[in-house]
Amino acid sequence: MAAFIVDVNVAIVANGQSEQADARCELSCIRSLRNVQQNMICLDDGDRIFTEYRRNLSMSGQPGVGDEFMYWLSQNRYTPSACERVAIREHPERGFEEFPDDPALRRFDPSDRKYVAVARASEHSPLILNAVDSDWRNFESELSGYDINVSELCPQNS
Repeated sequence: MAAFIVDVNVAIVANGQSEQADARCELSCIRSLRNVQQNMICLDDGDRIFTEYRRNLSMSGQPGVGDEFMYWLSQNRYTPSACERVAIREHPERGFEEFPDDPALRRFDPSDRKYVAVARASEHSPLILNAVDSDWRNFESELSGYDINVSELCPQNS
């Protein structure tokens, strides 16, 4: 079973709510979210990622596919076969203990560090899904040195 971490921008694009995403990008995000639902998602046990989803998506599951994903997640986030809940610890400078202590990553977006921390602490070596956030591409080589793998769902838009 494959494991994934989903940057919130993927669900936002799947909802059709990103001006920078084209139709091909939106379709890629929709397919990817459906694939995650057939496999496993990884979240932090402090609900930082879930809280970010809640700020940007509808818990009712409507009207978009990103909202449908949010509804599925709200029903399955405590189901071990669908969701790995990973412990991560806060750090005053890096954001999280699990985020690499690497000068090359100092400029990495603090709001995305939780995804990296979860990826490093997970038992499942999850793939991080990104749609339109350029930070992931800008730091691709640095992250890959820590076995952090990112799938660029919309390389034409990030």
